[in-house]
Amino acid sequence: MAQTHILGYPRIGARRELKRAQEAYWKGEIDQRALLAVGAQVRAQNWQAQQAAGLAFTTVGDFAWYDQVLNHSLMFGVVPERFTAGAADNQLDQYFRLARGRAPSGEPVAASAMTKWFDTNYHYLVPEFTADQQFELDAEWLLAEVKEAQSLGHSVKPVIIGPLTYLWLGRGVENALDLLPRLLPCYVELLKQLANAAAQWVQIDEPILGLDLQENWREAFAPTYEILAEASGSKLLLTTYFSPLRENLETAFALPVDGVHIDAVRAPEEIMPAAAVLRKDQVLSVGVINGRNVWRTDLAHWQAELLPVAKHLGERLWLSASCSLLHTPVDLETEAALANADKQKLAYSRQKLDELQLLQRALKPGAPALAAIAKTESRSEADVREELASTWRAQTYPERAAVQSARWQLPLLPTTTIGSFPQTDALREVRRQFRNQEISQSDYDAHLRAEIAEVIRRQEILGLDVLVHGEAERNDMVEYFGEQLDGFIHTGNGWVQSYGSRCVKPPIIAGDISRPSAMTVRWSEYAQSLSKKPVKGMLTGPVTILNWSFPREDVPRAVSCLQIAKALRQEVQDLEAAGIGIIQIDEPALREGVPLRESGHKDYFDWAVGCFRYTCSRVQPETQIHTHMCYSNFNAIMDAIVALDADVITIESARSDLRLLQAFAGEGGGYPNEIGPGIYDIHSPNVPERAELVNRLYQLLEVIPVEKLWVNPDCGLKTRNWAEVGSALLNMVEATRTVRAEIA
Repeated sequence: MAQTHILGYPRIGARRELKRAQEAYWKGEIDQRALLAVGAQVRAQNWQAQQAAGLAFTTVGDFAWYDQVLNHSLMFGVVPERFTAGAADNQLDQYFRLARGRAPSGEPVAASAMTKWFDTNYHYLVPEFTADQQFELDAEWLLAEVKEAQSLGHSVKPVIIGPLTYLWLGRGVENALDLLPRLLPCYVELLKQLANAAAQWVQIDEPILGLDLQENWREAFAPTYEILAEASGSKLLLTTYFSPLRENLETAFALPVDGVHIDAVRAPEEIMPAAAVLRKDQVLSVGVINGRNVWRTDLAHWQAELLPVAKHLGERLWLSASCSLLHTPVDLETEAALANADKQKLAYSRQKLDELQLLQRALKPGAPALAAIAKTESRSEADVREELASTWRAQTYPERAAVQSARWQLPLLPTTTIGSFPQTDALREVRRQFRNQEISQSDYDAHLRAEIAEVIRRQEILGLDVLVHGEAERNDMVEYFGEQLDGFIHTGNGWVQSYGSRCVKPPIIAGDISRPSAMTVRWSEYAQSLSKKPVKGMLTGPVTILNWSFPREDVPRAVSCLQIAKALRQEVQDLEAAGIGIIQIDEPALREGVPLRESGHKDYFDWAVGCFRYTCSRVQPETQIHTHMCYSNFNAIMDAIVALDADVITIESARSDLRLLQAFAGEGGGYPNEIGPGIYDIHSPNVPERAELVNRLYQLLEVIPVEKLWVNPDCGLKTRNWAEVGSALLNMVEATRTVRAEIA
């Protein structure tokens, strides 16, 4: 009979218990012992859920206090030199210093760089290597969790990131493969320690096998895994996900490992080729439950597809989710207010365990056929691309820039922010009261107007040049729009981790999307009435709303994206008609939607970039269109970013130490319009010094013409408090004034 397991489980807790405990610890409201107790409770609940669902193994090592890649960096001693000075009093605080630049003990320091985990909205902490990098194993945390799970009666399967993927994720050296001989002994010793801890199987994640790998990376797999297999006293399960293996399939299955996992949701066509090359001493793990969406799986489809494979392989067939369930909410049973009709269509992580159990039973000889889920007829992606073939604005950027400059009369180095301002406890309480019908609509609106007025007042005092209304009315930059548009399901507890303690609640696209009424106009219009300075209208772009929602699985993504773009174009036109002359349409998720294989890039960009341009294709030339992007590697997609044709783009730059800027400022390329590279990191509580910001501005001016450079933070400010925001923005404005005076 086929076996069941998973690659990983959400670590936030069914009701975000870990998030609340982390933030309470950082604020000094609880001590470390209380935080550790919450972590142990979350792990125990996760393991019990897997055991109760009848999984053959309980996955251990997928828990992290902030990020699983950071776990590995500390396990291998990859700690940048700047963290050695002013170190924290204990290991966990030092861990948080690396993650966020500050902890209850230790001196503040620049946090580790952060970027997206492949094509997801999860952010990992980037390993920082040096040419003379040395590695030293300290696996105490992983071994402790293995022992902890075993003491609770679980048959454990530890999970680790493979050595090649770990090196590929890092930065700081020209060729990370040069570090492999120094890193491998740590993995050899780690596998020995796990075997001594009675781990029968060890899961090794190597998702880079789903990429267009350079030959030297592909060729490194065989000798690497020969060394690991010889050293390991446990069986090794090599796991890949997010993308088809294609030319790397034979490489993966030829390795001296005891099993291979493939993502059959992303590459169902590879099940039979994988089964064909599977050795008789190997197991084949197929990820058929979507680990990145919340829709119930069509188990009837997989029953039909897998019956011949199950008959052939028997216990050598393992059933799993496509990837770690980190990317889906924890438990649908926490959705007390969700309509039953909607709940019956959905499966959160806990329910996906049940789906595995059901499919396992359905693959037994003589099991009855399962009922299929009905499919929907839809437009094709090709139809959408054809409709979007001509979406450029009537005037070129130079033509628009001239009339925009005459209209706004902004100083050199105009200062602004990305959009959101602190979401205070008082504001969240008002929103809770309104949601629970404890206050009226008029009372709620009065609170929001007061909050917006305060945000405008503070910006005026600080001396910013282009203001924002602060987004007080918004719970999240995507969820808010999902609530205003038809075609979405809204949940009360559908939280997933974005990074650290930051969780988001993606709306669920369930039908055709349309805009019943204006969504942002009244708040933007009110904010603009409070200032003579321009106040940006703030929208989330169509691609980001799509990619940060749980999409339909019965229609192409391009179809839903165009529907969103049509709704947003109506909003843009209404903002313009209301006198809002600067409109920011954020697309931070453009990069993560790109297929991991280059062969899919053109088709994606044809509709994704087209949908962005569609939203602003009818505005007048004097209306300035901004966009924002963050935490991604943009080098490979600069042509697409340029094709967005936004008048101004703002990007995350400070947290990556201005490295991302090179793509936007390269000779003979780069971004031809105006650009605002972030000059300080908003995801750290540290306040940048004025002199530091002056130096960064001069660094920017070395590669960006002064007439095209804007000054702004890395990202929105909703996660910070007013004390941090006020001090940081004041230093930013004063630094800008200093540089203006010096270059005048």
